[in-house]
Amino acid sequence: MSFKVPRGTQDILPGQSEKWQKVETIIRDLCRVYRYNEIRTPIFEQTDLFARGVGETTDVVQKEMYTFEDRGGRSLTLRPENTAGVVRAYVEHKMFGAPDQPVKLSYLGPMFRYERQQAGRYRQFVQFGVEAIGSADPAIDAEVIALAMDVYESVGLKDLKLVINSLGDKETRDAHRTALINHFEPHIEEFCSDCQNRLQKNPLRILDCKVDREHPLMVTAPALTDFLTEDSAAYFAQVKTYLDTLGITYEVDPNLVRGLDYYNHTTFEIMSTAAGFGSITTLCGGGRYNGLVEEIGGPDVPGIGFALSIERLLLALEAENVELDTASALDVYMIAMGDEAKLKAVELTSSFRAKGISTEMDYLDRKMKAQMKSADRLGAKFTIVLGETELEEHVAAVKHMESGEQQKVAFSELVNYLLNK
Repeated sequence: MSFKVPRGTQDILPGQSEKWQKVETIIRDLCRVYRYNEIRTPIFEQTDLFARGVGETTDVVQKEMYTFEDRGGRSLTLRPENTAGVVRAYVEHKMFGAPDQPVKLSYLGPMFRYERQQAGRYRQFVQFGVEAIGSADPAIDAEVIALAMDVYESVGLKDLKLVINSLGDKETRDAHRTALINHFEPHIEEFCSDCQNRLQKNPLRILDCKVDREHPLMVTAPALTDFLTEDSAAYFAQVKTYLDTLGITYEVDPNLVRGLDYYNHTTFEIMSTAAGFGSITTLCGGGRYNGLVEEIGGPDVPGIGFALSIERLLLALEAENVELDTASALDVYMIAMGDEAKLKAVELTSSFRAKGISTEMDYLDRKMKAQMKSADRLGAKFTIVLGETELEEHVAAVKHMESGEQQKVAFSELVNYLLNK
């Protein structure tokens, strides 16, 4: 019987994993600079958390969640996104009482959604995201967007487009909701069953439909920006002013609504414009979610955040032919001839590694020529040869691979010699 990786998942092998590590290092460095501290939450939560936080009418909750019942009869769900989980932790641990506000958090880890596998989209995927909870300042909206843009620019991407919109406040949404119902209702039978169900429950979700996105009524649908209250319009104007100040280019798209119910006010997406990237161009999405903390049982505290897929980031790098510097040179390759020499090689290898010198040795008892080939193939800076003569003289034959220079170095001086070189 043969086993294969489950559908919608992938193995990340050596040669590829180094790219992940490089991207993750860049992300963590940026979070340090922006002062977003890491939070790690469970990969499964109570199912009701996502139903309440993400929204019962969303595709995520209705179609894409991995939900199961544990032995105690509790309904649990593998996290399809992490904002709800982070907000749950924020409420549970009373982080709203921390002296420094807003609370700025970041996360990096696997999420799970049951959906059709496509390029860069998997059923288990890795998301990086941030949440800034506790401030309704438009400047923090701009900061969150700037951090997202910085991630992509720091890895070398250039073909990017930032799209923003405002979903307004409750008064805005109520007025827009009525207008959407009036717009779609006369022809709702022309839409998919999901849209028909959403008409009365949450008509804004119709604008996010993947099935009917080309329907003519989508183009002529009332724009939410036309219903913005004076306060909402002023807030959105301030966000744009801050983005202008930061020199961040953007486009306003009145039909950008995102796929999760908790968004209001600022919402945004970053897209790849690289040729050949694919029809689904979104790399990152986020927005403001005032009200979500209260919905999950906390105080009335505003928040904003974003999430991006590492898989799609790597796909965008491939589309732009950007090569990450993942070189990890081998410092030393130990070549031992004979059992006694191998014993000494094991001892020396351990002493080198203890000092941070990357070291490899042969474990197949191959001839010297084959070991030298391995050293060359692995790009070793030095080879160290141990044989009977070297053991008798308590020295090692050290060869600098690039110059070809070779000399004998006493065992007691090897570590310092290599560190100096």
